[in-house]
Amino acid sequence: MSKALDRFSLVGRTAIVTGASSGMGRHFVGTLADAGARVVCAARRKDSIEEVAEEIRSRGGQAIAIEVDIGSTESVARAFEEATKAFGLIDLLVNNAGQIVFAPFPDITDDQWNNLMNVNVAGSMRMTREFCKRLIAAGKPGSIVNITSITGQQTKAYLSIYGTAKAALIQFTKQVAMDMLPHKIRVNSIAPGYFRTAMVDWYFDSDAGKIEVENLPAKRVGFLEELDGPLLLLASDAGSYLNGVILPVDYGHVVRISST
Repeated sequence: MSKALDRFSLVGRTAIVTGASSGMGRHFVGTLADAGARVVCAARRKDSIEEVAEEIRSRGGQAIAIEVDIGSTESVARAFEEATKAFGLIDLLVNNAGQIVFAPFPDITDDQWNNLMNVNVAGSMRMTREFCKRLIAAGKPGSIVNITSITGQQTKAYLSIYGTAKAALIQFTKQVAMDMLPHKIRVNSIAPGYFRTAMVDWYFDSDAGKIEVENLPAKRVGFLEELDGPLLLLASDAGSYLNGVILPVDYGHVVRISST
């Protein structure tokens, strides 16, 4: 392997990924493990993430499953403690867990707003806070990758809560990147465009979804493996000079919209 490719290696690193039971999170833990990282598969349901961790171990990777409710400060602290006992200090965090609500405004309810904000924004804050506290105490550098969305950079009907939450997470990424500069903890974000996951499969299978896909710049949704390069770039030493970056992975969707 060339020296350039060596910089993408995550050998010796320990990563925790939230929402690892399905969709992007499940894909991300596999990608990080393939790059050499020890991975902590974190989600609310232990049975679903144990299956993910076992899949990684079966192909020679190092992985454990840890149950966590990112809506609870106590649960987050317990998860980090358990992960640290198993693998040592965690120096890579991927805040992937999230929920989506499709509802026209003003028909959204308080519960919809509060639940989504608690998971998509406050949950990422809790994970980030615990991660940073531990790295600062140890005097070690680290990297955070927040999974936001192009809906945090543009508007879309029926996504007023989700888009607002992702916009908040984008600004949170920038703010924490600035605050963590003295501690050498980099904070960046991947903002995916349209990708198939369990949360949105139903939409892409609908007539409206098929029409929208035809109007995308690539005339297709993204493949999960097309997120591998951006993830490894931001997570590894290959991206050591990247901090506070919001990286759209959308084949120019946001660029095209902003130019019309």
